[in-house]
Amino acid sequence: MQRLRRLLYENGLSLFFLVIFLAALIGQAIAGHEAFNQEQAAHGEPALSLWQYVTSSYFGQAVMENWQSEYLQFMLFMLATVWLLQRGSPESKELGKEGTESDQSQKIGGWANHGSPRWARTRGLRSAVYSNSLLIVMTAIWVGSWFAQSVTGWTEFNAEQQTHGEPAVSWASYIGSADFWEATLQNWQSEFLAVGSFAILAVFLRQRGSPESKPVGASHEATGVEG
Repeated sequence: MQRLRRLLYENGLSLFFLVIFLAALIGQAIAGHEAFNQEQAAHGEPALSLWQYVTSSYFGQAVMENWQSEYLQFMLFMLATVWLLQRGSPESKELGKEGTESDQSQKIGGWANHGSPRWARTRGLRSAVYSNSLLIVMTAIWVGSWFAQSVTGWTEFNAEQQTHGEPAVSWASYIGSADFWEATLQNWQSEFLAVGSFAILAVFLRQRGSPESKPVGASHEATGVEG
């Protein structure tokens, strides 16, 4: 019991978001299944079981559409904050500290301490890969979810084409279509707005106790200061 409490305490943030993610995904599946079958009935077409629905391209496209935009958001924000600054924002590094920083400040190679990961203590390719490992993984997830969105969307689009007696299109034609980019850019613009507005609002507004906010009494000009 003590180990369980310790596990929950030390991993509370990730477990909290995992639980509400699963709850939202299940809720999306149930609501989407109901809406899909209502549309099927309106067109005199057969209903799908819940399992058939969640394994369909219709559901897959809806899920992947959101996943790829979220990972793109974090990937770009992480990359942009290496070089770009925002005066007064806790989401920015301090003015004058743009760039990849020195080995000493990053605790690489000879500057690593006893608690540093093994690949941070080395030089060459392993150090370079580990130095960019978060970006590499986030980019891979984004590319994978974007591709999954394109394939499920393409399958769904061709199913619609078949229903209306129209010819199917190739994957390349689909990802160059207005239908694909309208859905994609709809998600992207909302993510970019959210990140950009948070970076600037955090200059002037506070949330006591949050590491994403500056201390309540910090000046508006304080940059790279988190609570």
